[in-house]
Amino acid sequence: MTHPLSGFVSVEESAELVRNYRYAVERMMRTLGGWIALTPELSAKLLMGRHVWDNAQHADALGRRLPELRALAHVSAPANQAFVAFMDAVEEPERPHQTLERLTGIYGVVKPHLMAAYLEHLRVANTVYEPPTQRILARCVEDERRHIAAGLVVLGHLVTTPALEERANAWRARLEPLLAASGGVTGRGLPPLASVDPVAPAPSLSDDAREFIRFEQPETRWTVPADLESAVRALGDALTARDAGGLSGWLLPGATLGEGVEAALAAGQVTGHRMVSLAKIGRQRLIKLRLQGPGGSVVLSTRWTPADGGWRVAVLDLAALEPQSRA
Repeated sequence: MTHPLSGFVSVEESAELVRNYRYAVERMMRTLGGWIALTPELSAKLLMGRHVWDNAQHADALGRRLPELRALAHVSAPANQAFVAFMDAVEEPERPHQTLERLTGIYGVVKPHLMAAYLEHLRVANTVYEPPTQRILARCVEDERRHIAAGLVVLGHLVTTPALEERANAWRARLEPLLAASGGVTGRGLPPLASVDPVAPAPSLSDDAREFIRFEQPETRWTVPADLESAVRALGDALTARDAGGLSGWLLPGATLGEGVEAALAAGQVTGHRMVSLAKIGRQRLIKLRLQGPGGSVVLSTRWTPADGGWRVAVLDLAALEPQSRA
């Protein structure tokens, strides 16, 4: 019979586990911090910024626990090189249009696994000599549960089409085998995941993902004349349908498509469009129109001017190509 003071690991092994946890937390913290400037969606930006601080507190608490386990303070160490490769893969999505992959990797894979590892440690921890570690891990579990719930809310806000859902699922399917091959954060296998529901957090924590989403949405709509809004919608419909006749009807006499526009439109299928920006210059309006499709998006910059027959396009240029990311 095992003595109650023996624990499930030695003091040295306990220190090794803490270093493993700290490596994952520190790496995740630095990854989230680096992504904030790359992420255009305000809700995701606020989500990551809020959680960087929490994870910094986790890393600090784990680091200060190490000397109590007869180890050097504030040292991090991966369980193996396979876990390093997994975290490398999590960090890969660095382009602005890859927010889905960033959130899926952290809130759909890394954080759920870390919470499961903490819960497994708590389940088998020795209640005689491990209470300090238990208290640290209990706080980490509480925070990670809240983080995951908030991340699910923001992901639900951003995943608005089946194609986007497929993208998120494909990225998760790319990462999960790498995590399994590494044996997880401790290298000892993957404990079962705990279910997390996207519930509202305590108001005092200022961590309500729904509030982040509200910040992202304008309080009032752009002031767009009804006839201009109708014209922009008709132009978008013509571009989506590749209706050359309909398109030419919205161009001023002598106006032509800018360099690269025809090639960009011919390169992929367009399934929808929306106005993404508006500026007023005298009587003219500068409008950016995003044409969306399964292969990515084409952003067009248009300059509209009042004419005898209503609003017409004087300039139509290619502003940006936003290809669909590949898992």
